[in-house]
Amino acid sequence: MDDASLLRYSRQIMLEQIDIAGQERLLAGHALVVGAGGLGSPVALYLAASGLGRLTLADADRVELSNLQRQIAHATADIGRNKAESAGEAAIALNPECTVRAIGEHLDGEALVRAAAQADVVLDCTDRFASRYAINAACLAAGVPLVSGAAIRFSGQLAVFDPRDPVSPCYACLYPPGKGAHAEGDEELRCAQSGVVAPLVGLIGSFQALEAIKIVSGAGTPHRGLSTFDGLTGQWRHFGLPRDPDCPVCGLL
Repeated sequence: MDDASLLRYSRQIMLEQIDIAGQERLLAGHALVVGAGGLGSPVALYLAASGLGRLTLADADRVELSNLQRQIAHATADIGRNKAESAGEAAIALNPECTVRAIGEHLDGEALVRAAAQADVVLDCTDRFASRYAINAACLAAGVPLVSGAAIRFSGQLAVFDPRDPVSPCYACLYPPGKGAHAEGDEELRCAQSGVVAPLVGLIGSFQALEAIKIVSGAGTPHRGLSTFDGLTGQWRHFGLPRDPDCPVCGLL
Protein backbone atom coordinates (compact mmCIF):
# COMPACT_ATOMS: atom_id res chain seq x y z
CA MET A 1 0.00 0.00 0.00
CA ASP A 2 1.16 3.52 -0.76
CA ASP A 3 0.59 6.52 1.50
CA ALA A 4 -2.76 7.35 -0.10
CA SER A 5 -4.06 3.83 0.49
CA LEU A 6 -2.80 3.82 4.06
CA LEU A 7 -4.74 7.03 4.65
CA ARG A 8 -7.87 5.82 2.84
CA TYR A 9 -8.09 2.65 4.95
CA SER A 10 -6.55 4.06 8.13
CA ARG A 11 -9.72 3.67 10.23
CA GLN A 12 -9.76 -0.06 9.49
CA ILE A 13 -6.01 -0.55 9.77
CA MET A 14 -6.06 0.85 13.30
CA LEU A 15 -8.38 -1.99 14.32
CA GLU A 16 -6.20 -4.74 15.77
CA GLN A 17 -8.49 -7.40 14.32
CA ILE A 18 -7.71 -6.14 10.80
CA ASP A 19 -4.41 -4.23 10.95
CA ILE A 20 -2.24 -3.98 7.83
CA ALA A 21 -2.24 -7.73 7.24
CA GLY A 22 -6.02 -7.91 7.17
CA GLN A 23 -6.28 -4.86 4.94
CA GLU A 24 -3.84 -6.41 2.51
CA ARG A 25 -5.97 -9.55 2.44
CA LEU A 26 -8.95 -7.37 1.59
CA LEU A 27 -7.02 -5.65 -1.19
CA ALA A 28 -6.17 -9.07 -2.61
CA GLY A 29 -9.72 -10.36 -2.12
CA HIS A 30 -12.52 -11.00 -4.59
CA ALA A 31 -16.26 -11.10 -3.93
CA LEU A 32 -19.07 -12.22 -6.22
CA VAL A 33 -22.29 -10.31 -5.56
CA VAL A 34 -25.36 -11.78 -7.23
CA GLY A 35 -28.03 -9.12 -7.38
CA ALA A 36 -27.41 -5.37 -7.53
CA GLY A 37 -30.70 -4.17 -6.12
CA GLY A 38 -31.77 -3.34 -2.57
CA LEU A 39 -29.33 -5.66 -0.81
CA GLY A 40 -26.64 -5.58 -3.48
CA SER A 41 -26.43 -1.78 -3.42
CA PRO A 42 -25.05 -1.38 0.13
CA VAL A 43 -23.02 -4.58 -0.29
CA ALA A 44 -21.28 -3.24 -3.41
CA LEU A 45 -20.67 0.21 -1.96
CA TYR A 46 -19.35 -0.95 1.41
CA LEU A 47 -17.13 -3.66 -0.04
CA ALA A 48 -15.62 -1.19 -2.49
CA ALA A 49 -15.20 1.45 0.20
CA SER A 50 -13.57 -1.03 2.59
CA GLY A 51 -10.82 -1.79 0.08
CA LEU A 52 -11.89 -5.10 -1.40
CA GLY A 53 -9.63 -5.53 -4.40
CA ARG A 54 -12.05 -7.12 -6.86
CA LEU A 55 -15.81 -7.05 -7.08
CA THR A 56 -17.93 -9.00 -9.56
CA LEU A 57 -21.54 -7.81 -9.77
CA ALA A 58 -24.13 -9.89 -11.60
CA ASP A 59 -27.66 -8.72 -12.39
CA ALA A 60 -29.74 -8.95 -15.57
CA ASP A 61 -32.36 -6.37 -14.49
CA ARG A 62 -32.56 -2.71 -15.41
CA VAL A 63 -33.10 0.22 -13.06
CA GLU A 64 -36.72 1.30 -12.67
CA LEU A 65 -38.19 4.34 -10.94
CA SER A 66 -39.70 2.20 -8.18
CA ASN A 67 -36.23 0.83 -7.36
CA LEU A 68 -34.87 4.21 -6.29
CA GLN A 69 -36.78 4.16 -2.97
CA ARG A 70 -34.22 1.68 -1.60
CA GLN A 71 -31.56 0.71 -4.17
CA ILE A 72 -29.05 3.38 -3.22
CA ALA A 73 -26.33 2.47 -5.74
CA HIS A 74 -28.59 3.84 -8.50
CA ALA A 75 -29.70 7.40 -9.26
CA THR A 76 -32.56 8.87 -11.27
CA ALA A 77 -30.25 9.27 -14.25
CA ASP A 78 -29.62 5.50 -14.18
CA ILE A 79 -33.21 4.56 -14.98
CA GLY A 80 -33.12 2.09 -17.87
CA ARG A 81 -29.51 1.08 -17.29
CA ASN A 82 -28.40 -2.40 -16.34
CA LYS A 83 -28.18 -2.65 -12.54
CA ALA A 84 -24.80 -4.41 -12.47
CA GLU A 85 -23.26 -1.69 -14.63
CA SER A 86 -24.90 1.13 -12.68
CA ALA A 87 -23.88 -0.27 -9.28
CA GLY A 88 -20.39 -1.01 -10.56
CA GLU A 89 -19.97 2.57 -11.70
CA ALA A 90 -21.12 3.81 -8.28
CA ALA A 91 -18.64 1.51 -6.54
CA ILE A 92 -15.74 2.75 -8.68
CA ALA A 93 -16.75 6.37 -8.09
CA LEU A 94 -16.53 5.68 -4.37
CA ASN A 95 -13.19 3.88 -4.62
CA PRO A 96 -11.28 3.84 -7.93
CA GLU A 97 -8.84 1.32 -6.41
CA CYS A 98 -11.53 -1.38 -6.58
CA THR A 99 -11.60 -3.42 -9.80
CA VAL A 100 -15.21 -4.05 -10.75
CA ARG A 101 -16.57 -6.50 -13.30
CA ALA A 102 -20.24 -6.07 -14.20
CA ILE A 103 -22.10 -9.09 -15.58
CA GLY A 104 -25.35 -7.82 -17.06
CA GLU A 105 -26.99 -11.20 -17.45
CA HIS A 106 -28.49 -13.94 -15.34
CA LEU A 107 -25.79 -16.24 -13.93
CA ASP A 108 -26.76 -19.90 -13.81
CA GLY A 109 -25.41 -23.41 -14.29
CA GLU A 110 -21.72 -23.82 -15.03
CA ALA A 111 -21.24 -20.08 -15.51
CA LEU A 112 -22.41 -19.50 -11.93
CA VAL A 113 -20.16 -22.26 -10.58
CA ARG A 114 -17.15 -20.81 -12.44
CA ALA A 115 -17.87 -17.31 -11.16
CA ALA A 116 -18.23 -18.59 -7.58
CA ALA A 117 -15.00 -20.59 -7.82
CA GLN A 118 -13.08 -17.45 -8.75
CA ALA A 119 -14.24 -15.59 -5.64
CA ASP A 120 -13.23 -15.69 -1.97
CA VAL A 121 -16.82 -15.12 -0.88
CA VAL A 122 -20.23 -15.03 -2.58
CA LEU A 123 -23.05 -12.75 -1.46
CA ASP A 124 -26.61 -13.70 -2.36
CA CYS A 125 -28.55 -10.46 -2.80
CA THR A 126 -31.38 -11.90 -4.89
CA ASP A 127 -35.08 -12.15 -4.14
CA ARG A 128 -36.09 -15.44 -5.76
CA PHE A 129 -35.89 -18.89 -4.21
CA ALA A 130 -34.84 -20.41 -7.54
CA SER A 131 -31.82 -18.09 -7.64
CA ARG A 132 -30.98 -18.77 -4.00
CA TYR A 133 -30.96 -22.52 -4.53
CA ALA A 134 -28.76 -22.16 -7.62
CA ILE A 135 -26.28 -19.91 -5.79
CA ASN A 136 -26.19 -22.29 -2.83
CA ALA A 137 -25.45 -25.25 -5.11
CA ALA A 138 -22.73 -23.30 -6.93
CA CYS A 139 -21.02 -22.34 -3.66
CA LEU A 140 -21.11 -25.95 -2.46
CA ALA A 141 -19.60 -27.12 -5.75
CA ALA A 142 -16.92 -24.43 -5.62
CA GLY A 143 -16.24 -24.74 -1.87
CA VAL A 144 -16.74 -21.00 -1.33
CA PRO A 145 -18.48 -19.31 1.65
CA LEU A 146 -21.95 -17.89 0.99
CA VAL A 147 -23.39 -14.87 2.79
CA SER A 148 -27.17 -14.92 2.34
CA GLY A 149 -29.47 -12.02 3.11
CA ALA A 150 -33.19 -11.40 2.67
CA ALA A 151 -35.48 -8.46 3.35
CA ILE A 152 -39.24 -8.07 2.87
CA ARG A 153 -41.84 -5.72 4.35
CA PHE A 154 -40.31 -4.95 7.81
CA SER A 155 -38.47 -8.27 8.25
CA GLY A 156 -34.92 -9.26 7.41
CA GLN A 157 -32.63 -12.22 7.92
CA LEU A 158 -29.00 -13.21 7.47
CA ALA A 159 -27.10 -16.50 7.46
CA VAL A 160 -23.58 -17.56 6.47
CA PHE A 161 -23.03 -20.96 4.90
CA ASP A 162 -19.45 -22.18 4.64
CA PRO A 163 -18.81 -25.47 2.81
CA ARG A 164 -15.22 -25.43 4.12
CA ASP A 165 -16.66 -26.15 7.58
CA PRO A 166 -17.88 -29.79 7.84
CA VAL A 167 -20.59 -28.86 10.36
CA SER A 168 -21.89 -25.82 8.48
CA PRO A 169 -25.38 -26.15 7.00
CA CYS A 170 -26.32 -24.95 3.54
CA TYR A 171 -29.24 -22.84 2.37
CA ALA A 172 -31.25 -25.96 1.56
CA CYS A 173 -30.89 -27.10 5.20
CA LEU A 174 -32.74 -23.93 6.17
CA TYR A 175 -35.30 -24.05 3.35
CA PRO A 176 -35.59 -27.60 1.97
CA PRO A 177 -36.57 -27.45 -1.72
CA GLY A 178 -40.22 -28.18 -2.37
CA LYS A 179 -41.31 -27.78 1.25
CA GLY A 180 -42.96 -25.02 3.21
CA ALA A 181 -44.59 -21.77 2.15
CA HIS A 182 -41.78 -20.88 -0.23
CA ALA A 183 -42.72 -23.88 -2.39
CA GLU A 184 -45.85 -22.00 -3.46
CA GLY A 185 -43.85 -19.72 -5.75
CA ASP A 186 -41.02 -17.21 -5.93
CA GLU A 187 -43.40 -14.27 -6.24
CA GLU A 188 -44.52 -14.66 -2.62
CA LEU A 189 -41.35 -13.04 -1.29
CA ARG A 190 -40.58 -10.41 -3.89
CA CYS A 191 -40.58 -6.72 -2.94
CA ALA A 192 -42.58 -5.85 -6.05
CA GLN A 193 -45.52 -7.86 -4.71
CA SER A 194 -45.10 -7.49 -0.94
CA GLY A 195 -43.34 -4.14 -0.40
CA VAL A 196 -40.34 -3.29 1.75
CA VAL A 197 -39.37 -0.37 3.97
CA ALA A 198 -36.35 1.40 2.50
CA PRO A 199 -33.72 1.27 5.31
CA LEU A 200 -34.30 -2.44 5.95
CA VAL A 201 -32.37 -3.52 2.85
CA GLY A 202 -29.55 -1.19 3.89
CA LEU A 203 -29.40 -2.77 7.32
CA ILE A 204 -29.32 -6.37 6.04
CA GLY A 205 -27.02 -5.54 3.13
CA SER A 206 -24.59 -3.84 5.51
CA PHE A 207 -24.68 -6.96 7.72
CA GLN A 208 -23.81 -9.04 4.65
CA ALA A 209 -20.93 -6.73 3.75
CA LEU A 210 -19.59 -6.94 7.32
CA GLU A 211 -19.59 -10.74 7.22
CA ALA A 212 -17.82 -10.74 3.85
CA ILE A 213 -15.16 -8.36 5.18
CA LYS A 214 -14.62 -10.63 8.20
CA ILE A 215 -14.30 -13.71 6.01
CA VAL A 216 -11.80 -12.14 3.61
CA SER A 217 -9.74 -10.21 6.17
CA GLY A 218 -9.75 -12.94 8.81
CA ALA A 219 -11.18 -10.63 11.48
CA GLY A 220 -13.40 -12.08 14.18
CA THR A 221 -15.58 -15.14 13.80
CA PRO A 222 -17.99 -15.64 10.90
CA HIS A 223 -21.67 -15.53 11.76
CA ARG A 224 -23.24 -18.87 12.68
CA GLY A 225 -26.88 -19.81 12.66
CA LEU A 226 -29.73 -17.60 11.49
CA SER A 227 -30.32 -14.01 12.57
CA THR A 228 -33.69 -12.37 11.96
CA PHE A 229 -34.69 -8.73 12.43
CA ASP A 230 -38.15 -7.30 13.08
CA GLY A 231 -38.13 -3.70 11.92
CA LEU A 232 -41.45 -2.93 13.62
CA THR A 233 -40.11 -3.73 17.08
CA GLY A 234 -36.38 -3.25 16.47
CA GLN A 235 -35.66 -6.72 17.84
CA TRP A 236 -33.03 -9.19 16.65
CA ARG A 237 -33.41 -12.93 17.20
CA HIS A 238 -30.76 -15.61 16.68
CA PHE A 239 -31.38 -19.28 16.01
CA GLY A 240 -29.00 -22.20 15.91
CA LEU A 241 -28.94 -23.84 12.51
CA PRO A 242 -27.45 -27.35 12.45
CA ARG A 243 -26.55 -29.15 9.27
CA ASP A 244 -29.32 -31.49 8.10
CA PRO A 245 -27.84 -34.96 7.48
CA ASP A 246 -30.80 -35.66 5.18
CA CYS A 247 -30.43 -32.44 3.21
CA PRO A 248 -31.02 -33.22 -0.49
CA VAL A 249 -28.19 -30.83 -1.41
CA CYS A 250 -25.26 -30.81 1.04
CA GLY A 251 -26.26 -34.20 2.50
CA LEU A 252 -25.17 -35.81 -0.73
CA LEU A 253 -21.64 -34.38 -0.59
